[in-house]
Amino acid sequence: MAAILSAEHIAKSYTLKKLITDATLYIGEHDRIGVVGVNGTGKSTLLKILCGMEEPDSGVVMRRNGLRVSFLPQMPSYTQQRTSVEQVLADAPKDVGAPDEYEAKALLTQLGITDFESDVRTFSGGQKKRVALAAALIRPVDLLLLDEPTNHIDAQTIAWLEDRLAGYRGALMMVTHDRYFLDRVCNRIAELDLGGLYMHDGNFSYYLEQKAARLDMENAAARKRSSILRRELEWIRRGAQARSTKQKARIQRFEEMSAIKGPQEEAKLSLSSTSSRLGRRIVECENVGKSMGGKKLLSGFTYTILRDERMAIVGPNGCGKTSMLRMIAGEIAPDEGTVVLGDTVKIGFFKQEFPLVDESMRLIDFMKDIAEYVNTPDGRFSASQMLEQFLFPPDVQLTPVNRLSGGEKRRLYLASVLMSAPNVLLLDEPTNDLDIATLEILEDYLSGFQGAVVVVSHDRSFLDRVAGRLFAFEEGEKLVQYICSFSDYLDHVAAQQELAVKSKKTESAAPAPRREKQRELRMSFKEQRDYDTIDARIESLNEKLAEIDEQISKFASDFVKLTELSELKEKTEQELSEAEERWLYLTDLAERIEAQKKG
Repeated sequence: MAAILSAEHIAKSYTLKKLITDATLYIGEHDRIGVVGVNGTGKSTLLKILCGMEEPDSGVVMRRNGLRVSFLPQMPSYTQQRTSVEQVLADAPKDVGAPDEYEAKALLTQLGITDFESDVRTFSGGQKKRVALAAALIRPVDLLLLDEPTNHIDAQTIAWLEDRLAGYRGALMMVTHDRYFLDRVCNRIAELDLGGLYMHDGNFSYYLEQKAARLDMENAAARKRSSILRRELEWIRRGAQARSTKQKARIQRFEEMSAIKGPQEEAKLSLSSTSSRLGRRIVECENVGKSMGGKKLLSGFTYTILRDERMAIVGPNGCGKTSMLRMIAGEIAPDEGTVVLGDTVKIGFFKQEFPLVDESMRLIDFMKDIAEYVNTPDGRFSASQMLEQFLFPPDVQLTPVNRLSGGEKRRLYLASVLMSAPNVLLLDEPTNDLDIATLEILEDYLSGFQGAVVVVSHDRSFLDRVAGRLFAFEEGEKLVQYICSFSDYLDHVAAQQELAVKSKKTESAAPAPRREKQRELRMSFKEQRDYDTIDARIESLNEKLAEIDEQISKFASDFVKLTELSELKEKTEQELSEAEERWLYLTDLAERIEAQKKG
């Protein structure tokens, strides 16, 4: 298959920082390439070089004659007063025929933008991203270059984009940290690492297997070279004189092999829990309601966040997820109800936007403003050591904040939040702009975090690994609880939507049913017996659990007895859960029977 674009031996530096040292890439007509790598390795820069927005320091980029390219920037910046429709028409690719206003409105609507009159400069980051996506996708091109297309958009829009790109006829190259997206859309993975570019055929899962094999081969070659060097060094030490040509050549080979660098170990983010002591009372939300801009966001929300809570708040953009986090953090007050924090609660709030700081401030000064030292299970860390844990070596710590890439700023911000040693973490879209390696380590960190975690995110892979309890904005301003993974929740929503569509079709096709007399509701003998005794059963099970907990504290050193008690506790908790579900059903049935009698 002929290449529509080739880039050979590309190199690019910014000031003293070498981003890309030798990258070669060929893009075929139907390639779907995902670009991965640690933040700051030059992924966005590579896309800009390929689309002609930047020139490489060395190397050459060759494009097929008449190649039509569309580019989605990571952070769209709008400076002129335009409506969303005007912005899409202005930014649409110029060499594929001018789209009309109808096309722009149709695509914006599919992306969740229905405001066609407001100035785009007043839009949120997520809205701006959708407008830029519409401009990039409005007309088919030969090569689509997308920089973080899934950032700031909700799960439904991500699913829509996934389907659209899966059927895209041209070539596609994108930078994203959404692992599910990479798996489902891409057929090749380009990894930027230490200035080089490594190409892997297959999706992201297969890439991980190939990379592991590549690293194993490099390490095996390094071990073999080390063994040869030891033998050659021994030969030289025995006093071999470099008299003959053969001996001179052997010494020269030894010097050449010694100069070869072995495989460099990847820099990895290492996080240790930095939480403070947390008491019994964490966060109690009682009948919370909130309106903003004349829109009701939330009403009647009651929930107590537990000590080791791992919960996510999900829903479409603009439904009130960030507002819920801000109420928990105490930044805004609810209009109705109360949010009460425990006395020992120390909030760490990782927001979507990097905090306003003096951009000329050095990284080390930024961290020292938060704390000079932080205590972790691995010991006491200084601000400088904490920065090293987050892949900012000492020579980089003296550089100003404005020299960092978007992803590096997010990593620095995350370090600063954890440096404050919180015991309740509020994470608002933490996966935006963080590289995959950092995300995986963050997931491990959160699994061992000694405190509560409340996260807002649309990243399916991240939520599946982190959260076991979901609160979804449904039924207008209601938060509905689900105890399942995010993927299971999305499957549930899709099934409900499909059922609703089928039901609507059936209703429209079938003749109007005859009205029948409503069947009289009543309890069966067993239901009535359970209804009369269920309260006493629940109280008995709660007392039994309290007794088991008391026994566990007494036999803490007796492993056999402790195992027996733990199994009994698990069984009793299951019985209690089933009894509570039965109580809910019977109570609801009793209320409906009573309502039928009155009606």
